[in-house]
Amino acid sequence: MGLTGRTIRRRRLASLLAVAALAVTAGGALACPAGAATNVDFGTHCIPPDIAGIPPIDGTTTAAITVDDDTPKVGDTVTVTYTVVKPAASNPTSLDLPADIMTPTGKVTLGGAQTGAVTVAGPKKNDPVPGNGAFPSFSMTGTFKVTAPGAITLAPGDYNIHTSYILELDTPCTVITPPAPVSETITATSSTPVNNRAITLGSASGNPGAGVTVHGTGFTAGASVTLAGRAGATQTADRATVTAGSGGSFDGTLTVSDPGTTGIVAYEGGGWSADLGAGPAAYTVDDSTPVPDGSQKLTTTVRAGSLSMSQAGDAVQLSAVDFGQGGASTGALRTVTVKDFRGGPAGWSLTGKVTDFTGAGGKIGAGKLSWTPACATAADSPSTCRAGSAGTVGTSGATLASTPDAALTGGRFTVDAQLSLDVPAFTSPGSYAGVLTLTLS
Repeated sequence: MGLTGRTIRRRRLASLLAVAALAVTAGGALACPAGAATNVDFGTHCIPPDIAGIPPIDGTTTAAITVDDDTPKVGDTVTVTYTVVKPAASNPTSLDLPADIMTPTGKVTLGGAQTGAVTVAGPKKNDPVPGNGAFPSFSMTGTFKVTAPGAITLAPGDYNIHTSYILELDTPCTVITPPAPVSETITATSSTPVNNRAITLGSASGNPGAGVTVHGTGFTAGASVTLAGRAGATQTADRATVTAGSGGSFDGTLTVSDPGTTGIVAYEGGGWSADLGAGPAAYTVDDSTPVPDGSQKLTTTVRAGSLSMSQAGDAVQLSAVDFGQGGASTGALRTVTVKDFRGGPAGWSLTGKVTDFTGAGGKIGAGKLSWTPACATAADSPSTCRAGSAGTVGTSGATLASTPDAALTGGRFTVDAQLSLDVPAFTSPGSYAGVLTLTLS
């Protein structure tokens, strides 16, 4: 055979050897990123280039997804790293493969509060692979912008290995049964700034036309702040203006004449805004109407109570899962009853946070517990209960239920939630326990 024939044969042989190695999900030698990661296994279907003359190869890939921020805010950009921890097979040939010939690309599948796919790519870098040797792991990175609050799951998706070894060739590998298991879950929160404005009153009542001292904190330094009376949800004609000091605080006086006044508010801007205001703080105008001759003035007092909660038990048995399969261990939160008998303008919030689930075989992270809250309001209650968003509970906590501030709040409420613990497939057999702590404020 002439020189041209030998050259063609060498090229075909070299390409065949490189592709045979890559068709079973091999890649470049990049270390797994720092931080906790959950490895997951999934079936992979890889199709070698036609020049290889090899049929499609099915194998198992072990991979992990990590992020640079597991508690982002809406609008933040999260960096995602997709690492193939253990390729499906070793180099099937006895020939060595050279360094820096492989460039991986792929997709990470998003689910939960935000769906879609994140494109990831790795550098063209790998250590030499000895003949019949094990393939090293490789990593790919990409970013996505958070667009919705709640729990967002990340699972490994399809990927492709591009080789530049004599010929430019691709070996696409797809998830046999998509989606692959979830490897990471992040909890996104709203980007709305927290309103720390607050007011306190020098007195809770007064005669018509009396002045009440209003002390405010947390306002914008130098801002013009309106003080105003409220009769229920309606603002009265009683108002005054003060200027917040350099530290955002102020002291002002509001003359209250409207007998229907139930509260006082303070706000920045041209009109009331919950984002730029504080209150209402409860205030009552005393009835000083004289009693006619031959009449008797009758009075009574409605005493304010407290904010309290009780629960229908302190233990929840979640359903069992099988070793090697894992998945959702489910159950129901013991019903919580909230009683708000304060009779003021403040709402309440019931939050929960959970510890890691520990057992003889290790632990299951707190971030694996999620809930779907539900809340019911008793008839004639002034407030209406709002259930928290479905999603991860975790160690940082989440809202189970709440009621908003209003002119008059209160009532009876029952709160429930469906619980689900995402147990990794190969968690050591045994019993695991965590503590869910509820806080009412």
